[in-house]
Amino acid sequence: MASVKKLILNRLFFIYFIIVFAGLSVIVKVVYTQIREKGRLKNLQKEISLEDIIVKPMRGDILASDGRVLATSIPSYEIRMDPCSKGLTDELFNANIDSLAWHLARIPGKESADVYKRKIINARRQHNCYLLIDPGVDYLMLKKIKKYPLFRLGSNKGGLIIESEENRKQPHGGLASRTIGYLTKDPFGNHPGLEGAYNIFLRGKEGVRIVQRLSGGAQMPVNSDESVDPVDGGDVVSTIDVHIQDVAETGLRKCLIHHNAHHGSVIVMEVATGEVKAIVNLGKTANGSYSEVYNYALGEAVEPGSTFKLMTYMVALEDGYIQLTDSVNNRNGVVSYLGKEVNDDYRKETQGWLTVEEAFAFSSNVSITKLINQYYKGKERQFINRLYSMNLNNKLNIDLNGESEPFVKYPDNNMWSGISLTQIAYGYEVLLTPIHTLTFYNAVANNGKMVKPRFVKELRRHGSLEERKETVVIKSSIASQATIHKAKQMMEAVVDYGTAKRIKTDLYKIAGKTGTAQIANEQSGYRNKQHYASFVGYFPADRPKYSCIVTVYAPSQNGTGGGVVATPVFREIADKIYAVDPDMNEVLKPEKNGMMADIPYSKSGFYRELAYVWKTLEIPVCKEIPQTECVSVTAGEKEIDVKTRSTNKNLVPNVVDMGLKDALFLLEQRGLQVSVRGRGRIIAQSVAPGSDITLNRRIVLEMSQ
Repeated sequence: MASVKKLILNRLFFIYFIIVFAGLSVIVKVVYTQIREKGRLKNLQKEISLEDIIVKPMRGDILASDGRVLATSIPSYEIRMDPCSKGLTDELFNANIDSLAWHLARIPGKESADVYKRKIINARRQHNCYLLIDPGVDYLMLKKIKKYPLFRLGSNKGGLIIESEENRKQPHGGLASRTIGYLTKDPFGNHPGLEGAYNIFLRGKEGVRIVQRLSGGAQMPVNSDESVDPVDGGDVVSTIDVHIQDVAETGLRKCLIHHNAHHGSVIVMEVATGEVKAIVNLGKTANGSYSEVYNYALGEAVEPGSTFKLMTYMVALEDGYIQLTDSVNNRNGVVSYLGKEVNDDYRKETQGWLTVEEAFAFSSNVSITKLINQYYKGKERQFINRLYSMNLNNKLNIDLNGESEPFVKYPDNNMWSGISLTQIAYGYEVLLTPIHTLTFYNAVANNGKMVKPRFVKELRRHGSLEERKETVVIKSSIASQATIHKAKQMMEAVVDYGTAKRIKTDLYKIAGKTGTAQIANEQSGYRNKQHYASFVGYFPADRPKYSCIVTVYAPSQNGTGGGVVATPVFREIADKIYAVDPDMNEVLKPEKNGMMADIPYSKSGFYRELAYVWKTLEIPVCKEIPQTECVSVTAGEKEIDVKTRSTNKNLVPNVVDMGLKDALFLLEQRGLQVSVRGRGRIIAQSVAPGSDITLNRRIVLEMSQ
């Protein structure tokens, strides 16, 4: 009996020691883990359950000078489906596939319900977990798709996959598209225009968000010091004037079509500031139409031809060798240098004796080459150095990418020949871009001060000014004031009685120079007889505000010279700017009794903006100050009559007699979707004023025209 008892006790002690040993082992392991493995396990936990999510910032907008949007980012959503999703059972799939396919077929411009059904069933059979449904829908369509059968159940049960991306849109179509630029998916790719030049400012800075993965694939944001908020991109306010840009593009397009040209460009610049108000680059596409395919104004350096004569004459004037009243004998309009014939196309007006001013006005090649050969033969370096002193050999270093290098041959160049001096005199053996040529002429208009062409006025972020771009002076004076005065006189003569007399107008004075250069080909030289036609100048000539250059490459019908091809485009642009620019027209004076002859018509709208216009134009207004932001306006016999217009935010406002801008602000502020028919002022609205907002989500506006 004792031996049995002893055996039991021994077994109990053995079990006890095993339990104690196991417990101590656990405690030791826990302590070891807490002390020695703590860091490693924490990092492992983060790797398993925490994830860094890159948060992309909103890209800023590119704006016109008046704030209108030229380029903006609009979100687009790619719709895909995982028909093999874990939560999508056969019973659920079979019960909803027909209705899902029917709804998908309702998306405008998409496939039929049968096609969708076959695609989804095949994808489920083939275990395709990433089936493309639609490559890009807007937010409103996305909201509808989320309510479709199956998709309304979410990603796990319904298989819906949504991937968003920003699409860059230019609301004005191709208007100034090469200057606005574009982005490529390759971050290191070539990004032309303002999009590329100001990419860092526009794109902002990416943020990082720490999220924890939960069961079912859900993600929960985690508060962490390691999280970094994104910094949205800023807005670039350009110098582009949409009205001038549209006028310039319309004029150039008509010209290219009329003359069946290969391509052309137009630049309009503000004389004092260098602000580029319009820049158009149109090239012929494979189908014969014209679009902005390349920035010729910046990137194409060509032999400018006769527009370079201004630089040549200014060198001789500045050195004191010639005066405008000096005469040169062209004889029969032909001269030869080392076997190279220079002629004036046998025009009668350039034969015989001409003054220097007349030679410039009639664009005589013979006159300029004879004068330069007479005074600079043996002094070639003096001639070229003077051209260099006018900044004709240096890039302008403008903001945009793609500016070509100018080239003015120096006597030390291996390609310098015995005829180089006379060839350079009338615009050959030199290369200039249109924007470089315009910058020089703009300097003459600006009394000698050469300013850098400027494409950006301001940089803004969330509406606040971050940086104002100031005018950059390249050279305080390209020549003496005496030479500048004579250069202006010569350019006015071109329009008064010379090669551009067809664009002379009594409304305002134009000064400028025509140019016609033969285009050299690498294989055939100048034998192909293609031409480069141009006109560059400024207006009004007596108080210059705008300078402009028009270039047309390879016109092939209805004339090829600058005086025929390019000048009409310049005149059309200048006329339309003159018609709308108040600085170029005299302000209408009020009658002696202080009253306008007639009280002008005014649309209804926001009182503050209207009151500012009335005050500026000195239009009398009734003294009563309205209590609301919007007013109804009627023109009385002696003053503008203003009445309060209700704008309750819970009711559909009355927008009849308003302009579209004010009406859209009021209606979209209240969440209404607006459709517009026509233009002008609003004469009717489909939803009556005072209606409940919640019952009406769409409104149609009828315009006066």
